[in-house]
Amino acid sequence: MLFLSDTLLNALYDFEISQANSRQDIRKLVKSGLIFKKPQASHSRFRIREHAAAKRLGRHSGHGKRKGTAEARMPTSVLWMRRMRVLRNLLRKYREQGKIDRHMYQELYVKSKGNVFKNKRVLMEYIHKAKTENARIKALKDQAEAHRLRNKASRERRAQRIAAKRDALISGEQ
Repeated sequence: MLFLSDTLLNALYDFEISQANSRQDIRKLVKSGLIFKKPQASHSRFRIREHAAAKRLGRHSGHGKRKGTAEARMPTSVLWMRRMRVLRNLLRKYREQGKIDRHMYQELYVKSKGNVFKNKRVLMEYIHKAKTENARIKALKDQAEAHRLRNKASRERRAQRIAAKRDALISGEQ
């Protein structure tokens, strides 16, 4: 169906067009080209694309362009969920790779839930520090244990020497 706003009438043939008083006459005029459909007006998206590209670069987002509160624009709960997911995924990955044991995993999981780690980088740094600290403590423990064993062995040897001297003295008296 053609509407008058969608059609163009050839002005040179006003009389013929005005004489048309039936649908069939109009169809004949359309077929002969005296009445024809207007071309579709384009609705360009050029300006929209340009604006979107600028927004991706951070333009058009100043105070004057904001309608909602900061909480409405980017809820803190969403930020929290994203952060927790990132940290928990990292912890899970490290546990599966064997970089951390299940005890450290549990400790760090609770710490991350308690808002100790601001982001993934901070958590990774903490893990590295904790691992080096644990290695240092283990080395010190091993060293202390070796020292203890050495002392115990020397005490036993000394006790044996003293016992041997005592036996020698007792047997020498008799």
